[in-house]
Amino acid sequence: MTSHKCFISFKTENMDYKEKLEKLKIDMIDKSLKTPINSKDQDYIMRVIRRDYLQDSTVTIHLIGQHSAENSRDEFGRQEDQYYIKKELQASLYNSDLSHKSGILGVVLPEMNPQVFQGSYKCSICGNQHNKVMIDDNSVVKEFSYNYYIPKDSGCAWRENDRYCVLVNWSDFIGSPESFIDQAYQKREDPIANKTKVHP
Repeated sequence: MTSHKCFISFKTENMDYKEKLEKLKIDMIDKSLKTPINSKDQDYIMRVIRRDYLQDSTVTIHLIGQHSAENSRDEFGRQEDQYYIKKELQASLYNSDLSHKSGILGVVLPEMNPQVFQGSYKCSICGNQHNKVMIDDNSVVKEFSYNYYIPKDSGCAWRENDRYCVLVNWSDFIGSPESFIDQAYQKREDPIANKTKVHP
């Protein structure tokens, strides 16, 4: 299996998990966006992040914790600032003449498992069992949720080839990190890659 260079997108509250990733011998770019880019030109911002932060990475590992949702609030009830992880994911999804978009691998941290993975249910449309996976504004930012549940014309449930983002829980990921990284990398060439959205 080929090793792919990874960029880690995470909230500072989840630094301990990022440090655990470093021990897995993943080929990582050890940078993260810490300063807003002073421009209103979205294409310029995406080019700068890709050039200065994502460099030659081909997969972005997005750690999904309790502070990384669109609707996350701090201990005082204020909306949390998601500028950095949103820009990192946007730049990961951005195609330019200098770089190809990255695969996106969402790793659900243990404290988020009950909120994201909610068992299965019987579908009222097809009668089959489907997994109930809550990827929405209460669990992730829109840049991830839109590209996980890309709008489609038909069918009652999303299949793996209907999604661009790959999702895995922490324990499964650390058991076989390269296989999930490779799965996210392969999405870059799948037809679904043409339906991603940088700014949902």
